Amino acid sequence: MNDTSLTPAAPLRVLLLDDDTFTLALLADMLGQLGQCDVVSESHGAPALEALRRHRPQLLICDLSMPDMDGIEFLDRAAAAGFDGGVVLLSGMHAAVRKAAERLALAHGLRILGAYRKPMQPDDLLHMVALQRQAEAAACQAQAA
Repeated sequence: MNDTSLTPAAPLRVLLLDDDTFTLALLADMLGQLGQCDVVSESHGAPALEALRRHRPQLLICDLSMPDMDGIEFLDRAAAAGFDGGVVLLSGMHAAVRKAAERLALAHGLRILGAYRKPMQPDDLLHMVALQRQAEAAACQAQAA
């Protein structure tokens, strides 16, 4: 019998993408306090696409408004690359903009966990990590069945 309930969960691989280095540091620190997260932070779209391929994150937290490649273009490329993890959208823009971006990402086949106004609150981040962990557990159970 293989009882995985007693084994510690593997670290959740997280990719943070935001052109604001303060926001990146804040999110990385909050994830560090939650524990069990392997975090990669990028401030530009092109290196983030490489990190997506190399790091294979289970959770992507992505700003929508960035100078070289905005969040929508990045999400389009992530979907084209086959990213199948959870996505959290961040933006300082109006809620209607976040909602529109969420619909676009869903149309590209991405699994959106939430869209939040910056700065993201610790309780919201905890909830998003928990949702991704639940999705991972459900996928493992489905494979085992």
